[in-house]
Amino acid sequence: MNARLLPGLRRVESARDGVRINAFVGGEGPPILLLHGYPQTSAMWHRVAPELIAAGHTVVLADLRGYGDSDKPGDTPSHDPYGKRAMAADQVSLMKSLGFARFAVVGHDRGARVAHRMALDSPERVRSVAVLDIVPTLHMFESVDRAMASEYFHWFFLAQSSDLPERLILADTRAWLRSRFAGRNAGGRDIDEAAMAEYERCFDPATVRASCADYRAAAGVDLVHDRRDRERGRLIEAPLLALWGAGSYVGRNFDVARVWKSYARRVDAVSVHADHYLCEEAPDAVAHALTSFCRNVESGEPR
Repeated sequence: MNARLLPGLRRVESARDGVRINAFVGGEGPPILLLHGYPQTSAMWHRVAPELIAAGHTVVLADLRGYGDSDKPGDTPSHDPYGKRAMAADQVSLMKSLGFARFAVVGHDRGARVAHRMALDSPERVRSVAVLDIVPTLHMFESVDRAMASEYFHWFFLAQSSDLPERLILADTRAWLRSRFAGRNAGGRDIDEAAMAEYERCFDPATVRASCADYRAAAGVDLVHDRRDRERGRLIEAPLLALWGAGSYVGRNFDVARVWKSYARRVDAVSVHADHYLCEEAPDAVAHALTSFCRNVESGEPR
């Protein structure tokens, strides 16, 4: 990790069932676990984490299994190793190893899907949850139209059952990775080149294979778990913040607050002027929304 991105944070590790998770910790106060999206790493929080620390929080920036400097275990035909249930359990184990029995969790993109599953599977651990620029995986798959298939084509490409996605991406990993960011800025700050270099460093063949497994799980075992929860009427019990970029695909195509209100008992909703990568494009607005939400949860104030 480039030391300039996360100054003053210490590196830690934990392991669950032989899978090692890499993370960084800093600050003092109520703990917040920060989970990144695709094709990024924990470095994506480098503009938001200092603001959370300054507001009186301990921050834990973790690499999901399959990403960054965390382990990339082999996949199986069921894709359970990359199901959000397994990925969430990794992070609960990490927080437990750091002495945090209850904590807030904030996830962006894939990390938000992990946070969603964590809030359902480990409600005794999750004090609050913030999901950044997503609607639930099940809702996305049940809302496929031409716009979604065009703008989110990578969901269907990466989930192909053959190794074709891996073979094509590995032909030019840098071009593929940078294509994920191209044109996805609503006029705010650009992604720091040091952060981009970190994403490129970590986007090695093992990560390419693991991230494809992540998307295959989302189109398979994750939907099985999500449908089962819907059939049982299970909702997220922890207070939930839905935070999205007003200029993103999600912000332009969904009533984000309404969707999440059918998945969680208490929903706060905030949009910021940004596209998908809102933590890097509009970090001050994101940090303000997160600190305000956490402050209200901690004080027990109503919305």
